[in-house]
Amino acid sequence: MKYPKALEKGDTIGLIAPAGPLRDIKIEEIKYELNRLGYKVKIGKSCYLSYKGYLSGKDEERALDLERMFLDKDVDAIICIRGGYGCARILNLIDFTIIRDNPKVFVGFSDITALHIAINQISNLVTYHGIMAASIKKWDDFTYSSLIKALNFKEELLVENPSNEKLISLYGGCCEGSITGGNLSIIVSTLGTEYEINTKNKILFIEEIGEYTYKVDKMLNHLQMAGKFNDCNGIIFGEFTNCKKAFQNDEGILDILKEIAQKNKKPAIYNLKSGHCIPMVTIPLNMSCYLNCNENQIKIRKI
Repeated sequence: MKYPKALEKGDTIGLIAPAGPLRDIKIEEIKYELNRLGYKVKIGKSCYLSYKGYLSGKDEERALDLERMFLDKDVDAIICIRGGYGCARILNLIDFTIIRDNPKVFVGFSDITALHIAINQISNLVTYHGIMAASIKKWDDFTYSSLIKALNFKEELLVENPSNEKLISLYGGCCEGSITGGNLSIIVSTLGTEYEINTKNKILFIEEIGEYTYKVDKMLNHLQMAGKFNDCNGIIFGEFTNCKKAFQNDEGILDILKEIAQKNKKPAIYNLKSGHCIPMVTIPLNMSCYLNCNENQIKIRKI
């Protein structure tokens, strides 16, 4: 297991766009905000590119930009500017030994899930399911604090929601295991590939955005049939933003998640505010996680 070094004021953050192109904010605005927080900034070439309308550059350009940031000795941490689509297209172009041999903080979520899973499993590096740079003007104190706590804790991190949001137990019990996962759609898209998510003896984290509840059910059933819930030790359900009913009499998201938890009889918790939301909780991935669904606690431990 490789742990990146903590992020300190004065360190250099590298910005990359491994998926979609930058929209709604200029890269110079992101740089300004990070400078204001006390960090130096290095901007990857992919942040200036656009290809096919929905990709920030050709596959080779985005893969090379990722490798360059890991190789750059002046860069202490890498934050993806946004998700969208495209990370899965570059997995077979990445030299994961570069990432393994040059461990550093890597932050993102949504489509970045494809990179998290591959880096965790191939390079054996801890990565961070956390807020991305394009939304920096929307970061609140909780979101930034959660990011910094996750990057810099020494031995144990209590993963906490905002004070007005409670964790909800869907199935009782306690378990431990390395934490893996991310966006549901992306997790499902790995199945049957050489980058398929491994949930054996792990705690599976899942979030989603903008899918009808029946489609969430469909994807969860896909994971069920693939044995991913049978393999895992426990489940953490994050934010399911705008996952609405297609028709009035459709089942709601909470009932669908409860069914998965109770069917598999695994410790399961819901409403961790991590995903497409502000405030947002940052989760260290590929670290040891202790899940207590009797007391609604999530702890991450360095071992």
